[in-house]
Amino acid sequence: MPNLLTHLRVVLMALLALATLVCPAELPKPFGNGLDPIRKRDFLQVATRTGPITFYEGAHGPTGFEYELMRRFAHSLGVSLAVKNETRIDDVFDDVRRGDADMGAAALAMDLERPGIRYSRPILELQPLVVYRRGLPPVRTLDDLVGLRIGVIQGSGNADALRVQQQSVPGLGWREAGGLTIADLLEMVERDDLDAAVVYTHQFKLNRLFFPNVERGFALGQPFSLSWAFAANTPTDLLSAANAFIDDQRASGELDTLVGRYFGHDDYLEYVGARLFIHHVGTRLPRFVPYFKTAARDTGFDWRLLAALGYQESHWEADATSPTGVRGLMMLTRPTANEIGIDNRLDPRQSVEGGARYLQHVKQRLDNAIPEPDRTWMALAAYNVGLGHLYDAQEIAKLRGKNPDRWADVREALPLLQQKAWYSQVRHGYARGGEPVIYVRNIRRYYEILKYVNRSQQQFDQLGERALDDEDVSPLEIVAPLL
Repeated sequence: MPNLLTHLRVVLMALLALATLVCPAELPKPFGNGLDPIRKRDFLQVATRTGPITFYEGAHGPTGFEYELMRRFAHSLGVSLAVKNETRIDDVFDDVRRGDADMGAAALAMDLERPGIRYSRPILELQPLVVYRRGLPPVRTLDDLVGLRIGVIQGSGNADALRVQQQSVPGLGWREAGGLTIADLLEMVERDDLDAAVVYTHQFKLNRLFFPNVERGFALGQPFSLSWAFAANTPTDLLSAANAFIDDQRASGELDTLVGRYFGHDDYLEYVGARLFIHHVGTRLPRFVPYFKTAARDTGFDWRLLAALGYQESHWEADATSPTGVRGLMMLTRPTANEIGIDNRLDPRQSVEGGARYLQHVKQRLDNAIPEPDRTWMALAAYNVGLGHLYDAQEIAKLRGKNPDRWADVREALPLLQQKAWYSQVRHGYARGGEPVIYVRNIRRYYEILKYVNRSQQQFDQLGERALDDEDVSPLEIVAPLL
C-alpha cells in the first residue's frame, strides 16, 4: 500500500508539473499588456520620413496626412506623439523591427513578403504613377520607358511596381536611392538629371504645382495599400488598437474628411497659371523681395504671404492699373493710399509698404477671438471685398448656425452675399462674395508655393553641388535591364 501511495503521489506531482508547463500562472495574456509600456512612458514613438503624404513642417508646426492620423491615434491611447524622422524607408522598417519605434508610418505600401513586419488595416490606396519631363515625347506605355533615365525611391512600393513590370518588359531599367525625398526626385526630372520617375498619384498631386515641367504619364500596375507597420514579434495589443482606430475613423467619416483636406484640392490654380507663377518667381519677384521683407519686419507678416498677396493683385507689375483706378504692385485705391500715407502708388517700395500696413490695419479691426490662421484668411478676404462685407458674412454664418470666427464657415457664407434672401438681412447689402473666396484660395496656394521654393532651394542646390563635386558619384543606384 505505501508503494501504491508513493506511486500515486509521484503521478500527481508529475501531472501538476505538466499543468504548470502548459498553463503557467504568470504567462502573459496574448492581448494583455502590449500598451502598458507606451502608457507608462506617456508617448507613442513613430518612425516616419519627410514627405507630402507623411510628415513635414508647416507654417504652424508639424503637419501631413499621416502625421495628423498618428497624432489622433496617440490621443486615442491617452498619450502624446513622438516622431523619429528617418532618411530612408528601410530605416523606418529597421526601427520597427528593433523596437526603436512602436510603429512605422511613412507612406508604406503593404508588402506581406517583408520579413519581421505586420501591417495594419489599409488606410489609403496608393497608385504608382509614371511622370516625365515636359518636352519629351509623350510617355503613355511601358515601351515608352525603355531607354529613359527613370528614378524611383528605394524600398517603396514604386520600386516593386517597376520590378513586376520588368518581367514583361525586360528592357526596362531604372535608378533608385533610399535617401531621396519625392521633392528630390521630381526636382531631378525638372532639372534634366532624370527623364522620368515613378511616384504615387497622391504625391504628384501635392507637388505638381511646384514642378511645372513634370508631366503626368500613366498609372503603373495595380495600386498598393498604405498601411502602418508593426514588428511581428511584439504583442498584438497595439496593432489591434490601431485597427480599431482606423475602423472608427473610416466609419465616422473623419478619414474621408482628412483625405479631402490633404488631397482633394489640387485644382486651386489652373495649371498653366501655376507654371506662369513659377516663371515669375524667378524673373519678377527677386527685384521686390527686399521691399516685401522690410514690410514684413514692420508689420509682423510673413514676407512670402505679402508677396503672394502682391502677385494676386498685380502679378508683380509695379505699374499695374485697373479700369476702376486701383494702381501699383499692391493695387491700392487712392483713398486707401491717402489713409495710410502713400503718395506714389506706382513706387513699388511705397506700394508694398502701403499694402502691408493696410492688411495689418484690417486684421487689427477683426475680433481678437478669431484664432490663427483663420484671422489672416479673413483679413485677406476683407482686403479684397471690404471689412463691411466680411462682417456681413460673419453675421450670415451666425444666422446659419455656424461659427463666425471660423474661416471655413465664413467662406461658405461669403457667396451668399450675392443672394437677396441673405444680403437683405445684413447691413452692407449685396457683394460679389464668391470673389474673395477665390482670392484667398489663390493667395494661400501662391503662399504655399513660395514657402516650398524657399525651404527647398538650399536642399536642391546642395544636391546639385554634390553632383558637380563628383560627377562619378550618383545618389541613384542603377537597376539594369534584364536583357
